[in-house]
Amino acid sequence: MDIADRVVVILGGSGLVGSAIARRLVAQRPAKIVVGGLWEEEAREAVAALREVSGAAEIELVPEWGDIFVRRAHRGHSRDEILASEQLRKELVDDIFGELNEEAYSRSTILSLLERHRPDIVVDCINTATAIAYQELFASALRLRAEAAEKRVFAAEVEAHLTMLYLPQLIRHVQLLMEGMRRAGTKVYVKIGTSGTGGMGLNVPFTHSEERPSRSLLAKASVAGAQSLLLYLLARTPGAPVVKEIKPTAAIAWQGIGYGPVLRGQEPLARYDASRPVVLEEAFDRPPEEVCERIGGGIESVWLDAGENGLFSLAEFEAISELGMMEIITPEEIAQTALDEIVGRPTGRDIVAALDASSSGPTYRGGMMREAALRRMEELEREHGVRSIAFEMLGPPRLSKLLFEAAILRELLDDIWAAAQLEEEEIARRAAGLIENDADLRSSIVSIGIPILLPDGQHLLRGPEIKARPPSGEPLHSARSAARGWVDLRPASWVQWRKRCVAFIQDQVDGRGADRGSERDLDPRARSGQIRPGALAAFVFRTEDRGERAKR
Repeated sequence: MDIADRVVVILGGSGLVGSAIARRLVAQRPAKIVVGGLWEEEAREAVAALREVSGAAEIELVPEWGDIFVRRAHRGHSRDEILASEQLRKELVDDIFGELNEEAYSRSTILSLLERHRPDIVVDCINTATAIAYQELFASALRLRAEAAEKRVFAAEVEAHLTMLYLPQLIRHVQLLMEGMRRAGTKVYVKIGTSGTGGMGLNVPFTHSEERPSRSLLAKASVAGAQSLLLYLLARTPGAPVVKEIKPTAAIAWQGIGYGPVLRGQEPLARYDASRPVVLEEAFDRPPEEVCERIGGGIESVWLDAGENGLFSLAEFEAISELGMMEIITPEEIAQTALDEIVGRPTGRDIVAALDASSSGPTYRGGMMREAALRRMEELEREHGVRSIAFEMLGPPRLSKLLFEAAILRELLDDIWAAAQLEEEEIARRAAGLIENDADLRSSIVSIGIPILLPDGQHLLRGPEIKARPPSGEPLHSARSAARGWVDLRPASWVQWRKRCVAFIQDQVDGRGADRGSERDLDPRARSGQIRPGALAAFVFRTEDRGERAKR
């Protein structure tokens, strides 16, 4: 992709790798570079530094800041501040676990940013795995267990714990990111990921506790792996941008070396001294003021700034970068790899492409065996006098709904051409009569959790379970409720089926056949004109629901 005159958003652009990528991008002459950071000061500082790069004066440089994992109204708050507030905490729980609808989209920080700037290219340098995994989930679990044992669990602790669960946070983040890029018309998304252990294995000695490796480190690696697979799926989604992930597997360094105060986060590392020896049995229970005292200012020393990883002493950097340890990769090398992938020069370093190339897809033998399986199942249907339509083990309920509605059409009409000319009021009446008189069909539907909405739209037949209940607050007569998993006998439903059958005939039955080449996907069974519930449901999923696979 040509980067010239494009809009680029760099999430985490104020960090070590993000800044290196921004500098590399300047030479490509994009129209605008948006530099994202967690805090306003760091985003503005990153833009100010970028203005010093040759050629940057011709590019619009925009700072953006805030926590993209929370809603816009919360983006200026720290996670601790959100969890400390009852109202903000409840809203965070809603944002992670609530329904994904237009209201959820409207309050999303990441979606708002993408809609405002409408980037052609998004480079995501945020260490998502660290942001999600380092939230003290294990400590929270221990506190909840202790409180439960004493029968004093409070809603605040439960809500706080829910906000720390890894996968719900990651899933919602990817959902919002995908929708934001879809709305913005983004063409390329590049993720700078992580292995979680700096490229080392489970024997990594640089850990966060005496466990080796620590649970927090393994959690980080797990989230990083889950995100890679979600990106793999995103890359296989029609209409999604080109998706790539670069996963550095070494310590990333460095952005500066100097002498001065040693900062932990934004605060100087205070200097203390032990005030007196303490008996070992009492040492760990004494309050700090009884065993040590603050002396002078903070610690000052020589340090190497490793960006998001903090400051390393000379000895720490020597140890971590030693051959056989994490070793190092420079941010400029990562930036060049990202740039090469954006412009279309394959580097062999794209994790998504590697997963794609090494995964096994559909095969010729699979297609041949499918035909044998279908024929044998049809033979058994005729032999036993049954209809094998849906068991609701595959899901979603919408699939079972479509299959049974198509099966009703098959019972009432001779072929697909008759279905394409159906009269909706008549079919609604006949379908109601079929359901009333065919106890086997009726029970097969309601027994698997699919209700039947009768033609008047006011009455429902149901079994002990309903797989697709209306979302809280949604009107019961909403068309969306029935579409999610109810067999719908109303006339409007048959109007929709008539349109589907017309489209199916045009695409599969009367469309260009094999004599016109191999351009189209052809199902030899379709040209018979039989009403086949599985084929019709698949057609709806491919066309109406945009559920077709992008790669084979």
